[in-house]
Amino acid sequence: MNLQRNKQILNALKAAIPYTIPILASFLFLGFTYGFYMSQFGFSFLYPLFMSMFIYAGSVEFLTVQFLLGTFDPLKAFLLAFMVNARHLFYGISLLDRFKKLDHKKYYLIYGLCDETFSIHVSAKIPSEVDESWFLFFVTLLNQIYWVLGASLGGLFGNMVQINLKGLDFVLTALFVVIFVEQILTHKKYIVSGLGILLPTLCLFIFGKNNFMIYAMLSIVIALFLLKPILQKENSNV
Repeated sequence: MNLQRNKQILNALKAAIPYTIPILASFLFLGFTYGFYMSQFGFSFLYPLFMSMFIYAGSVEFLTVQFLLGTFDPLKAFLLAFMVNARHLFYGISLLDRFKKLDHKKYYLIYGLCDETFSIHVSAKIPSEVDESWFLFFVTLLNQIYWVLGASLGGLFGNMVQINLKGLDFVLTALFVVIFVEQILTHKKYIVSGLGILLPTLCLFIFGKNNFMIYAMLSIVIALFLLKPILQKENSNV
């Protein structure tokens, strides 16, 4: 019985690895960047190590650096983290029926869900002889291991070298700008893109640089809800 179970687990691991290889390269690179970024603000490599294990939300982990350096404001940190990762509510809804049928591994699958893992969960063609729950488990686990490994290596490297990286904190802003431009060129969502520029800019002037983020995200959500008919029409014309 144990031999059959071990074979079942091994088959699921072998089936999961090829799906996660593309994630390996990106997570090692981005995780390394995050760990190195933290180290330049004086944090030990233990911070990116444990934060990547327990927070495991790339954007929020970058933002957490500023939370730790700034004024203690847990409510603001909670609201900002919730809004940045609000898309996971929709991920969870779409996987609700699927996870409901699984055993106790579903609790880790819920915790370890990220954008890349979700994309594999919904697109992977799982062989009939492979146990679904173990396949999903290993996809989730491997992706998190890649991220934790990259973040830890970045933190270690950053603590071993002394480099003058004045302006490094602009890296995250530059990353989001590149993603934003790529989304415009690829999907041509001009109304949504315009809202993404206009509303945060207005909130910046109204509420100041320390408080505008939450109000900007709230205003974007409200605007998208109000403009839903127009956006649906735009999508149908693409």
